[in-house]
Amino acid sequence: MKATDAVVIGGGVIGTAVAYYLGTEGAEVTLCDTRDIAGGTSSACDGQVLVSNKKPGYDSDMALKSQALLEAMAPDLPIDIEHAPHGSLLPIDSENDLGAARDYVDGQRTAGLPMELLDPRETQSECPALAGDMVGAVLCPQDSVLNPMALAFATAEGARQRGAHIHAFTEVLDIERDAVGAVSAVITSKGKVSTRCAVIAAGVWSRSLGEKLGLHFPVRPRKGHVLVAQRGQPPYQGNMQEFGYVMTKSGQRRTGDIEPEMEEYGVAFVYEATPAGNFLVGSSREFVGMSPGSNPEIMRLIARRAVRFLPGIADVNVIRTYTGFRPWTADGRPILSAVTEVPGLYLATGHEGDGICLAAVSGRLMADMITGT
Repeated sequence: MKATDAVVIGGGVIGTAVAYYLGTEGAEVTLCDTRDIAGGTSSACDGQVLVSNKKPGYDSDMALKSQALLEAMAPDLPIDIEHAPHGSLLPIDSENDLGAARDYVDGQRTAGLPMELLDPRETQSECPALAGDMVGAVLCPQDSVLNPMALAFATAEGARQRGAHIHAFTEVLDIERDAVGAVSAVITSKGKVSTRCAVIAAGVWSRSLGEKLGLHFPVRPRKGHVLVAQRGQPPYQGNMQEFGYVMTKSGQRRTGDIEPEMEEYGVAFVYEATPAGNFLVGSSREFVGMSPGSNPEIMRLIARRAVRFLPGIADVNVIRTYTGFRPWTADGRPILSAVTEVPGLYLATGHEGDGICLAAVSGRLMADMITGT
């Protein structure tokens, strides 16, 4: 394998975005992944690009910038990523959550995000399929949706068109360092790549790569379940998350009436309609290492929570379920950084459930960091 300006390790939405933006800066890039492109977490998630569930300030600014980059990038990509600005509805099923929702909307609007708190009548008008006892909802027209696997393949192909060498099914075995400890080469199952720059963007697998170098990357796998409904007429065309999902996502205790077993598994109602006529339902959050497979109890809880909000889907068939491992960090923010202990080594991981939303801005930031622009 030939020498290159940078080696990107990881072919999910983050790694391919890094390669894409490095390519736009004229860098020659080699991208490697043990699996195929989008073979890990990027193929086991939903496609919601959410600003509505980000904390006002740094988090919402990152999301808004990423959305702008996605909109600018999408027309130039060689594959349709199915990016659609459907907006999001966050229904509220408990009076106990109304005060928190009001404060949340006020904070987001102050931060410049268009958001509205709907009363029960307006909520029912926005989505007639919702249960009739909703006490309100938050409406965020800024949110959008895309196809995560298409995004990874599109940015990988866009990087290839800009000179990148894409090597799927290529395991990274080690990163060589020179006499002063700086990156000098990446050793793969297909040979050595001489380089002065390596970017670890391998999601939950980044930690094990760090361990090979004697480094600790503070990322843990957090497992999530998604149910896929049969094709038909989805009850709502936009994205939907119960307002309590905002608190579940950030690790806060729910203020509404939530069953202990739902809280134990981090179950909160999340919904996404697909262009094919299916809809996806989630979500759950649990630390079980890298244990594969679906848990029927969690699937049952997710389904029950979904029917609480959309009673009309009770008889809709679930055609499959899948799980994915999200790279969790303690502060809920991604790690986009040079690794000071190893000159020339960079880390881009820790996005947990925000990788789809923050892929573009993460790729742009890493490219700027590496090229010094």
